[in-house]
Amino acid sequence: MGALGKEMRFSWGLLRGKPFSVLIQITNRCNMRCSFCDFWPNGVPPAEELTLEDFKRLSAELAELGTFLISIEGGEPMVRPDLVEIVRALAEHHLTVLYTNGWYVTPALADELFAAGLTQVGVSIDYPQAERHDAKRGLPGATEKAWAAIDTLLAAAPHKGKQVHVMSVIMEDNWQDLDALLTQSQERGAGHCMTLLASGGYRRGEGPDQPPPPEAGEHLVELWDRYPHLRWFRGYFEEVGRYLEGAELPTCRAGIQSFNVDHTGNVSPCIEKIDRVVGNLREESLSAIHARMVADREQISTCQDCYTACRGFSQAMGQGGTLSGWRDLSSRMRSR
Repeated sequence: MGALGKEMRFSWGLLRGKPFSVLIQITNRCNMRCSFCDFWPNGVPPAEELTLEDFKRLSAELAELGTFLISIEGGEPMVRPDLVEIVRALAEHHLTVLYTNGWYVTPALADELFAAGLTQVGVSIDYPQAERHDAKRGLPGATEKAWAAIDTLLAAAPHKGKQVHVMSVIMEDNWQDLDALLTQSQERGAGHCMTLLASGGYRRGEGPDQPPPPEAGEHLVELWDRYPHLRWFRGYFEEVGRYLEGAELPTCRAGIQSFNVDHTGNVSPCIEKIDRVVGNLREESLSAIHARMVADREQISTCQDCYTACRGFSQAMGQGGTLSGWRDLSSRMRSR
């Protein structure tokens, strides 16, 4: 199916209230050691991870539920030698966004990923200063590699900055530096996305990193207004301050219209609840697992553990979407 056809099917599914978002950790293995990440300490040998055939089956089973925006994550997805074929399988029916630290990006790999149907790619950069980003990633040269990856991916992307963005985690020690970081991505010609640090989910909040203060919310809205390449929902940033003040968010749709699949096939309502395994893709169909998640939705509907970007997406586009959500999705966030 062509890109336009997938976008139309995705939009039609949103209007009908179909499931539309899934996060997939294709591996937990990684070459970096970020202090806010709990995946790299919890990897498994490659032989225990989902196979290419598993991903082909998953893509088809997801298509039975709807057309999905699939976040392909890790760990570091590029440690898998079959990444291009995984993207090809998932992109057959769906919109795909790959998240990487950029270390392994090459011109040949970038060309192959977009040829396989990749919709967007995000490269993680959290600080405008190289020494701070390198320290957070636990690997000297991480910043140089990340910006080089941005340039390489922009050169390969058919629609340039609409398909390539910087992804930044908003934390207590970097929220006042985001203006400078946005300037850097703007000068590069890339887009920019952001997500609030998760500190209340499973295995979260155990490290030194903390969420920003409530006043960061107003600052983020100002940044959205000033930087058109900040490619996310304005409504998400409007709610960040309220969340940080302790206000209750609307009912979570995780497990109904969105869910998580880990590197071994375990399915859970969301990435912050990966300990609540509902089923495994190798043992039963996704439709059966999803039906149980929907029936058991009361266990998570009142959750207030996070306000990450994926929850913001669900609140903007869940149950048919909001007018402001549709506006931002069809303008700032388009990949074409």
